Amino acid sequence: MGEENVPSPLWELDSTNPEKAERVRTSLREVLDPEIGINVIELGLVRDAAMNDSELNINMIMTTPFCPYAPALLEMTRSKAEEAAEAPTKIEIGMEMWDPSMMEDGAGAAWGLY
Repeated sequence: MGEENVPSPLWELDSTNPEKAERVRTSLREVLDPEIGINVIELGLVRDAAMNDSELNINMIMTTPFCPYAPALLEMTRSKAEEAAEAPTKIEIGMEMWDPSMMEDGAGAAWGLY
């Protein structure tokens, strides 16, 4: 039914600045969800990234609505993205509900999902 595991969501930044998008994506692979032990890119938590003037804007969701690690995870993501993009970075929390189908190919196996 529809697409199976997409490598990761396409970001607006992928079309406007692919080199910067790749740097940000690579850097964010270092940010692990402390409960699950999988990075935010593999989990599919970073839904979009776009440059707005000279600022990077990231849209991100959590695996659960009341994730106790959300503040730390958001700050680690913001900090890593800002460093990689070499631009001030702001994170907006999306309201989309996370589900395991958002994970990159193969990432679910590590979590025992596939």
